[in-house]
Amino acid sequence: MYKRVLLKLSGEVLAGSEQFGIDYTALTYIANEIALATKNTNTQLAIVIGGGNIFRGAKADMLDIERVVGDYVGLLSTVINALVLQNTLERLNRATCVMSAIEVNKLAEPYIIRKAIRHLEKDKIVLLASGTGNPYFTTDTAAVLRGLEIGAEIILKGTRVDGVYSADPEKAVKHIFYKKVSYDKVLRNKLGVMDLTAITLCAENKLPIRVFNIKEKGNLKKVIGGEPIGTLIK
Repeated sequence: MYKRVLLKLSGEVLAGSEQFGIDYTALTYIANEIALATKNTNTQLAIVIGGGNIFRGAKADMLDIERVVGDYVGLLSTVINALVLQNTLERLNRATCVMSAIEVNKLAEPYIIRKAIRHLEKDKIVLLASGTGNPYFTTDTAAVLRGLEIGAEIILKGTRVDGVYSADPEKAVKHIFYKKVSYDKVLRNKLGVMDLTAITLCAENKLPIRVFNIKEKGNLKKVIGGEPIGTLIK
């Protein structure tokens, strides 16, 4: 069992079957999975969640919004997701803390590495919002950066597919599932697990990534417990 992990979730997992916003069923499912996975364990959990269910920086061009402004709107969307997830987790009697890289003092604590670690040591689920706090960086890169800063043993990437494939299993007829794969192969073949900056950062610091299907009930608990579910990138 891991002592400290960082879970990366896309904002879309909160949208459920909808294409936009927050779906009640999806939200309560994710919160229940997190609560179940951290109950009666010694594992400390930090979470970085995206904001794509509310706003994507890529939409900025279509709306004639400058890239930097669009990216900041996307970062603020992650604060919304973190607050909603926090509220749902606390209804399940899980102690939490939201920390933001962009100062929103009435809503979240400012992100400070030592304070984040202290919260984790007190058995709080720490929700890390606003990415890196900078435009041009994805929440994938933020997840790896935060994982390194807090001393996580592994990055867990919760997705809607079972792991890493040679091609998108939802689109391609022919594809190969990888139980294990190297950073180099992910980069060389552009497998699309995370953005290239995030993968490179993991490779340089030898931080493993496990990609798994978070929509399958109980998977998060199994992965935190060390079961070899999904794909390991190392």
